Amino acid sequence: MKKVINTVNAPAPIGPYNQAILSGNTLYISGQIPIDPKSGELISGDIKKETRQSMENLKAILEEADMTFENVVKSSIFLSDMNQFSQVNEVYSSYFNEETAPARETVEVANLPKFVNVEISMIAVK
Repeated sequence: MKKVINTVNAPAPIGPYNQAILSGNTLYISGQIPIDPKSGELISGDIKKETRQSMENLKAILEEADMTFENVVKSSIFLSDMNQFSQVNEVYSSYFNEETAPARETVEVANLPKFVNVEISMIAVK
């Protein structure tokens, strides 16, 4: 059985999907982009700020499901420019304990929703 997870502390979906789906003990979080959920503004122009906002959106969804980054088992990072990888990785890594960090892939893509520079999705398990 699946349970829809949505929170006002992360941006509302911009299409026919939910922020996350909990199926059993597994949480599937939709890709988060750097939108400030309070103002609705898109954060742009600084990849570190963009990454931090995306991670804060993910954190809010995890919290809504009574989880933390410690529950994350898999992350996917999508970048518009792989040259920004080290800056993204610097911010991303600050949310995890290196010894228990999740599996991950990072891929460069031609475009992302709203033409942002970073989008991150996650899978977490209770």
